[in-house]
Amino acid sequence: MTEVTLVHGDITEQVVDAVVNAANSSLLGGGGVDGAIHRRGGPEILAACRELRATTLADGLATGQAVATTAGRLPARHVIHVVGPIWSATRDRSHLLRSCYEQALRVADELGTLSVAFPAVSAGVYGWPLDDAARIAVDTVLATPTGVREARFVLFDERSYAAFRAALTT
Repeated sequence: MTEVTLVHGDITEQVVDAVVNAANSSLLGGGGVDGAIHRRGGPEILAACRELRATTLADGLATGQAVATTAGRLPARHVIHVVGPIWSATRDRSHLLRSCYEQALRVADELGTLSVAFPAVSAGVYGWPLDDAARIAVDTVLATPTGVREARFVLFDERSYAAFRAALTT
């Protein structure tokens, strides 16, 4: 059984087996969570991402998919990169957001990880409404069969923390 916990804090400071990165498809760094993970994790993460782009992911990582790299200088052992969907008012892309969490847990299981820290995928610059993003994230993690014992949602601000707390208690 996976225990879901919430933390108001910085995902780059989490001592867990794996940290999930809300990456862009290039895997070469960006803003928000992605930029913070690359900055704190150091050049080892970028080097691993470049290697993936030069070999198995020449076209980048598809939306809804996941891949792991070293965590570099982070206190975690691995970074699991996912590419969340951009929210659309006219197209339902919730299956892609669910897939991010499902695929991250699949990769975590392949790595043998017991603890995973997740950000609020797609709820930042990708514009996903926070309450809906929280509901999808919590519901998906709770419904996905996995060997992960702790799924920790790390929320940077109070508004995000409150949305995830509400999603977890309903």
